[in-house]
Amino acid sequence: MKPIWIVDDDQSIRFVLEKALLREHLPTRSFSNSRDVLAALSTAADDEGPQILVSDIRMPGGSGLELLDKVKAKYPALPVIIMTAFSDLDSAVSAFQGGAFEYLPKPFDLPKAVELIRRAVEESQREEVSEELLADAPEMLGQAPAMQDVFRAIGRLAQSNVTVLITGESGSGKELVARALHKHSPRAGGPFVAINTAAIPKDLLESELFGHERGAFTGAQTMRRGRFEQADGGTLFLDEIGDMPFELQTRLLRVLSDGHFYRVGGHSAVKTNVRVIAATHQDLEQRVKDGGFREDLFHRLNVIRLRLPALRERKEDVSMLTRHFLQQSAQQLGVEPKRISDAALVWLEGFAFPGNVRQLENLCHWLTVMAPAQLIEPKDLPPEIGVSRSDAAQPQQAAPPASVPVPAEAVTSAPAAPLPYFPEAVAVGSSAFSSNLQEWEHGLEGEAIALLASGSLEVWDVLTKRFESRLILAALASTKGRRIEAAHKLGIGRNTITRKIQELGLE
Repeated sequence: MKPIWIVDDDQSIRFVLEKALLREHLPTRSFSNSRDVLAALSTAADDEGPQILVSDIRMPGGSGLELLDKVKAKYPALPVIIMTAFSDLDSAVSAFQGGAFEYLPKPFDLPKAVELIRRAVEESQREEVSEELLADAPEMLGQAPAMQDVFRAIGRLAQSNVTVLITGESGSGKELVARALHKHSPRAGGPFVAINTAAIPKDLLESELFGHERGAFTGAQTMRRGRFEQADGGTLFLDEIGDMPFELQTRLLRVLSDGHFYRVGGHSAVKTNVRVIAATHQDLEQRVKDGGFREDLFHRLNVIRLRLPALRERKEDVSMLTRHFLQQSAQQLGVEPKRISDAALVWLEGFAFPGNVRQLENLCHWLTVMAPAQLIEPKDLPPEIGVSRSDAAQPQQAAPPASVPVPAEAVTSAPAAPLPYFPEAVAVGSSAFSSNLQEWEHGLEGEAIALLASGSLEVWDVLTKRFESRLILAALASTKGRRIEAAHKLGIGRNTITRKIQELGLE
């Protein structure tokens, strides 16, 4: 992990932060002035720069705000935390406008400062993973005729700035299409900003979209730019637009009409140049008839409509997607990729996948962690796929369950729930789950007996490490590598999971 750079002319501040961060296993590098930071940046390779920059505002030889401008020029995605005295809050506002991640008022509470820095580190790592996946992985996969139509449409829209409405069931990959439209458009050099309008509480959504001024409401201690400003010159992806509150639809229509809006609590119009791509799993025409969606906004968004097929409509892609996700899961967990047998693929191709591609991806994460052998057989598939014990014992005679056509309204009205494929979400009362658990316990008991018979004096350590490794890998798979969330699911602290990952060699 790259170090956290601390810049402050006060030696005591640097010392306290260094010691606190080292206790959290976060490496640091300290500077007493901005000149030394700029000199270090000029000689550092792209992979040798800071993970996070924590800088004071007032220092001899150059202010923190000047340093922020110069650092952002070389590392635009680098989170920068500005430290400031309470009398410098106006400077902190300037720092936000310059792209600072957060400000840290002095004198600060040390645990809160460490928590803020750790939050910035997690944000930085998420950005790195996202950029790596975008750069290395194929944008989209699909050989089915329905997907080829989608690819052709993306190609035709490549040099256009027209508004696009993407429809399709939850989990079918609407954001991937939006990213592909951005990447192949004239705006590719600008930012791609995504927001799920259904995931943000109604009271916060207006501020998220349009930003707010300092003092606009309780807790608004600084001015904050909204997603429209953040996406200026690029693309704004509005996911689940059908769930947007009716009163906010009027404000959105105004922005789409003339590109102007007001921050919450603001009195000056802000101009933005953004291409909007919207997506929904709902029938917007029906929403208009029911009075839940503005007809004029619908027509403003529905310039070009792109329908994304459900996974059950492109069964010929299941095999390719499964192998891709197994490779991806293995890479994320640092393990050998698992292979899947033709018999197991037959069962997957016969499954309806109500959660679509997202459900298949989560299933592959589950298999990477839980399948006992390198070759995945039908018996290794989770019980939801419908493989019985007799079928698994005779795969050559087994026939996959017939695909039952599922009405679109039945699928889209229910949330895509891929989580049952993770072990913590499987019902404990499930007979299949209980049976698998018993088999695992018997295997562990047999290994313990064999080790005890061999006279080994490390039985406890060997089996405990294996158990803890499997448990942590399962939790990390279910959270896609997010350690704090995995620790929460396991009921342990973030320091504990970090220490265990290091001790068990799971880095």
